[in-house]
Amino acid sequence: MGFFGLFDNKTKPMLGLDVSSTTVKLLELSRQGDSYRVENYAVRPLPPNVVVEKNINDVEAVAQVVKAVVQSSRSKLKDAAVAVAGSSVITKLIDMPGDLSEDAMELQISLEADQYIPYPLEEVAIDFDIQGPSAKNPEQVEVLLAACRRENVDIRSTMLELADLVPKVVDVEAYTLERAFALIQEQLEDQEEQVVAVVDIGATMTTLSVLVDGKTVYTREQLFGGRQLTEEIQRRYGLSAEEAGLAKKQGGLPDDYEPEVLEPFKEAVVQQVTRSLQFFFSSSQYNDVDHIVLAGGVASMTGLAGLIEEKLGTSATVANPFANMSISSRVNASALANDAPSLMIATGLALRSFE
Repeated sequence: MGFFGLFDNKTKPMLGLDVSSTTVKLLELSRQGDSYRVENYAVRPLPPNVVVEKNINDVEAVAQVVKAVVQSSRSKLKDAAVAVAGSSVITKLIDMPGDLSEDAMELQISLEADQYIPYPLEEVAIDFDIQGPSAKNPEQVEVLLAACRRENVDIRSTMLELADLVPKVVDVEAYTLERAFALIQEQLEDQEEQVVAVVDIGATMTTLSVLVDGKTVYTREQLFGGRQLTEEIQRRYGLSAEEAGLAKKQGGLPDDYEPEVLEPFKEAVVQQVTRSLQFFFSSSQYNDVDHIVLAGGVASMTGLAGLIEEKLGTSATVANPFANMSISSRVNASALANDAPSLMIATGLALRSFE
């Protein structure tokens, strides 16, 4: 349907651009046969409050950072894919006659969409994707309908255009994570039928996605992230936000930092993961997960995966979508390895180039 490019098939290489509350992350991949290669990558911080809880407040300021991140990556690509938060998208599975052409299906969905979407149709961007034969009726197909407020799509398209890029795809974060998870799944034992919780802990938001056999069955966002640790460092040691952020990454804080600030924050992360999983168990048929994958900037914190494993009794690993990829000589491999857990969404977006 292509109203916002969610399910369009693309063969031309695209930049994956993940715009979070604090950073813009860029990734360019290439493919040879079944293997991928990281061609370019870059990360740039955003000024405070230009993006709040995944809502872009200052389009021009974000566009300037996007332009800078493209320049620092040295990528020559102009086509780009971005994502909207899952919380801003309504999805619904519907059954439709299997003998309809795609154009006829598009027409029928546009005529009937008001049955499924609680917003005025002129305010939404709609897309659909045929999932396969319906389980209820072999003469019908199951269709995934996705709708997002048009302003969320338009603001991201405008931001890319201001950065001299061509907006090709506006995806949904949950689907980009699922696409990137396929690379993580290859690294897990007993891949069949596994229930895997991917916990993406960013600066301000934590997103739990639960995948069963590689397909997303649950996703939930909560306000919690690494900024809470940064703010505690600021408060305790009288530092600016920038100084606290650097100290958190580079070290050099007083001796009481680890026992009195860092360890309590790690415990808070464990509590957050536990609480998120409890929400999932209470609203689904599941009461356990086979594995926990930690993603986001907080995930690479030393000892966090081990602590979660110890407290929850469930195996846990830190996401690295690049574990089986080759890396261009242009790319700083150690910086990429450090940022890998926070590049899941950018990876899922860059992978749209090959669908």
